[in-house]
Amino acid sequence: MKRLFLCMVLLALASRATYAQQPTKSKTDTTALKYGSHRSGNRTDEMMERWRSYGLGQFIHWGVYAIPGGHWEGKTYNGAAEWIRSWGGASAPTDWKNTYDNLYKQFNPVDFDANKWAKQAKDMGAKYLIFTTKHHDGFSLWPSKYTDYNIKNTPYKKDIVKQVVDAYDAQGIDVYLYFSIIDWNHPGYRSAVPKTEKDSLAYEDFKQFTRNQLLELLTNYPKAKGLWFDGTWDAAWVKQSKFADDLEKELRAFHPGLIIGSRFRADEHGKRHFDSNGKMMGDYEQGWERKLPADIEVLNGRDWDCVMTIPPNQWGYNSDWKSSYIKTAHDLTDMLLHAVSMNGNLVINFGPDGKGNIRPEESNTAAKLGEWTKVNGEAIYGAKYSGLPKPDYGYYTKKANKLFLTVINKPVNGTLRLAIPRSYKQKPANAVLLVGNIKLNITTVDMGMSGDGDVYYDIQLPANLNATSPFVVSIELINATGRGNNFGEAKT
Repeated sequence: MKRLFLCMVLLALASRATYAQQPTKSKTDTTALKYGSHRSGNRTDEMMERWRSYGLGQFIHWGVYAIPGGHWEGKTYNGAAEWIRSWGGASAPTDWKNTYDNLYKQFNPVDFDANKWAKQAKDMGAKYLIFTTKHHDGFSLWPSKYTDYNIKNTPYKKDIVKQVVDAYDAQGIDVYLYFSIIDWNHPGYRSAVPKTEKDSLAYEDFKQFTRNQLLELLTNYPKAKGLWFDGTWDAAWVKQSKFADDLEKELRAFHPGLIIGSRFRADEHGKRHFDSNGKMMGDYEQGWERKLPADIEVLNGRDWDCVMTIPPNQWGYNSDWKSSYIKTAHDLTDMLLHAVSMNGNLVINFGPDGKGNIRPEESNTAAKLGEWTKVNGEAIYGAKYSGLPKPDYGYYTKKANKLFLTVINKPVNGTLRLAIPRSYKQKPANAVLLVGNIKLNITTVDMGMSGDGDVYYDIQLPANLNATSPFVVSIELINATGRGNNFGEAKT
């Protein structure tokens, strides 16, 4: 009898273990998945809450591609400068790939000063950094023991990633490590799905190399808060759903609280960012590259950030600084508030040159943006979606009982008219212009029968306000629960 009971228990446990390994499927799922999303909804832990409060971040693309800066021997590469190794066609230099792969022997950024970079980011108002530890060319900016193609074998020799992590951490700026899955230098890398046994064995070696380097980064730089992946669109990597899923779990277990975006892996049907049931994979949405969502509805409550270049599409250093559209500090302010007003972060990219200097034009833009964030940071850091329709003047953000109106388009009559829905539960009590800490007069406007269910408030701006840049009005809100229609209704 005891033996029979023991057999039944073991059978039950085996069945339970087998069930646990099966694809889970909720009521809203249409496809059973092993390697899709493993979470419904957003993370609620302290580290993710910190991520949500950043508002503004800095991205730095740097590597040996900064030496040619988009040009070589009088020839111009018309793509993004950090992709120059992929240069092909009639205009490419002779034996270009071999020439490029030897550029590391010239990499000696004598002007590089991580503390200077970090101070500039701090002054700009950045709360986090995404730093390229390794781009598509495969060159590692840390002394990796898994490849000779790394900073230790350059004339510079010193660990750049460590200097960056330490300098930014000292400024109170969180660091996220960019890592490209693409690695043009590794002999086992394949972009297409391997078709031969030789290619398959080579790619298996590459996968272990990738795992080793990622664990090495988390071991060497435990202060890093997350990993930012790139180059995951290759057909060969998309097919690695089990390997990538297992690796993500290993990385998270190794570094509790680690933040990883939605672009790292695909499910078993090749769906990236969102699995075959439409659920986001990762901790926040990474699809907003050099673009911003039109409205908050398209986000469906997901965490997200937008990474943005200052020229149209140059991430790494390009020695030319010419374009039909170089973004100004005012442009970036507009984009920043656009992002924060919809619960997102904006990350602005910089591409230092081969000596380690951030170009003067980018430094000037950062300084001007920093002047603005220093005065108006209340509207950014920790501020969220207000729950109000976007105003014509600019953007609303909200924090506790304060509503912030960032004015991009100053009204010519000097009066800001706020339309607050009667259902909003809060109403304006007083207003302050953050520039100069000037109290502003606010009045309720009797519109008669407005027909739109809104209550209107006018805020009078100072007559001498010479607004040459966006400005912020801070509005204290008080309880308006139970507010009815206090205005006369027109009769016909």
